[in-house]
Amino acid sequence: MTVSSISRRTLMKGTALLLASTALARQALAQATPTGGRLIVAADSEPKNLNPAIVASNGVFFIASKVIEPLAEASFEGKDGLAPRLATSWEGSADGLSVTFKLRDGVTWHDGKPFTSVDVAFSALNIWKPLQNLGRLVFANLEAVDTPDDYTAIFRFSKPTPFQLIRNALPVVTSVVAKHIFDGSDIAANPANNKLIGTGPFKFAEHKPGEYYRLTRNENYWDNDQPKLDEIVFRVLPDRASAGAALEAEEIQLAAFSAVPLADLDRISKVDGIKVISKGYEALTYQLVVEINHRRKELADLRVRQAIAQAIDKKFVVDTIFLGYAAASTGPVPRNAPEFYTSDVAAYDFNPAAANDILDKAGYAKGADGNRFKLKLRPAPYFNETRQFGDYLRQALAAIGIDAEIVNADAAAHQKAVYTDHDFDLAVAPPVFRGDPAISTTILVQSGTPDGVPFSNQGGYVNPELDKIIKQASETVDTAARTDLYRKFQQLVVADLPLINVAEWGFITVARDTVLNVADNPRWAVSNWGDTALQS
Repeated sequence: MTVSSISRRTLMKGTALLLASTALARQALAQATPTGGRLIVAADSEPKNLNPAIVASNGVFFIASKVIEPLAEASFEGKDGLAPRLATSWEGSADGLSVTFKLRDGVTWHDGKPFTSVDVAFSALNIWKPLQNLGRLVFANLEAVDTPDDYTAIFRFSKPTPFQLIRNALPVVTSVVAKHIFDGSDIAANPANNKLIGTGPFKFAEHKPGEYYRLTRNENYWDNDQPKLDEIVFRVLPDRASAGAALEAEEIQLAAFSAVPLADLDRISKVDGIKVISKGYEALTYQLVVEINHRRKELADLRVRQAIAQAIDKKFVVDTIFLGYAAASTGPVPRNAPEFYTSDVAAYDFNPAAANDILDKAGYAKGADGNRFKLKLRPAPYFNETRQFGDYLRQALAAIGIDAEIVNADAAAHQKAVYTDHDFDLAVAPPVFRGDPAISTTILVQSGTPDGVPFSNQGGYVNPELDKIIKQASETVDTAARTDLYRKFQQLVVADLPLINVAEWGFITVARDTVLNVADNPRWAVSNWGDTALQS
């Protein structure tokens, strides 16, 4: 029987090392790792656009990161938590106006053409900055990319841009695509968005809708020791409950992103030949939040938001909905981001009696039916946990006299209702913290975001003081000063509650014990799997 590596409380312990090993030991391990074979993986969705340079999301990265590479990847052991990929080094100027990347020599695209600095410049100026959901924020002030030679790219900014931000964002926002594939085309409509051509250890082979994606070995990969596998097949299994059965039947060998429901983990961890792994998601912290439409008069009242916060039993949510595979949130930055996190924020302890008292004193009296007012509640459909929390929240609100009507919808309809039409009062969302508040967190509360941008402040919340801190941090080059600004950011968000942070969680990987080198970096599920192997 396989010894399970599952640990409910290790999910939130930050970037602890998986192995304490020397370079010599790692080299010996690499030499001993078997090669060949086909890895079959569960996939629960089929992204409409598979190009991570345009859509920086985990659903896209899960498949595309094996084909298209970033400048750097997250690492447990690398300097500043990074490992080189298409860039071998990066250095920011003291004034924050430039970052110089030295690029890897000897890299070729899957169609045989050479990778150069021209590809990096094209990707940055034509895709990351104007088109990418996250890059448009990180590279907002990027004005030029100099390419003095084939292996140097110098990013130049019109305003001081923190090197700390650029460095932290590298794994997420710098997927490089080939200029010769996209130049002169309608980039958003280019067929290469779904028939990927990259530099990674695997080539995109085929996609059979509703059935699978297939990737094959790149024989000319720049790392001569990789990839270990011959093929990766992502088998489309929209029903998460079916992933566990497929693993037990050995129809698949790996299920990531908690594709096996949490309720099944204890049982399946005891199955011979299966291992349950809680590491490999430390850089992908999901946050359970209650989004608030501040256009609604009652919700624009801070006292009502405070009452709602006190009506939520975070311990119950962690223990019952997440079965312990989560931690209660204190604010918009998770605990496993120690570079920025502070616990010095306001606290809203679970206290329905105090919440009722707040609402009584605020003048929101209960009617004959026991309700003060009604709200429309939209739980995000992406995970079982967000839907379950929606049911819980409805009950929690009922206990303080708020009648919440749940409106369920599929992903497309939900996103349109919340982020374009603003047809909600409360919504349950699972945004991702990606290592730096400026990448994907400040947008949740900053005013002025255009309609239609998902996972952003579409609740109409406006706070000039908070906007000022966000803007100041985006242009503060000094790392200590910038970090201090983000601690003030957390304090202000928790005090004013533009949204309510409830819990933070990572995911679980379940795999056959024949799958080797799993979870060896903090973004493993969305990294390139070059060293992942199969024991015959």
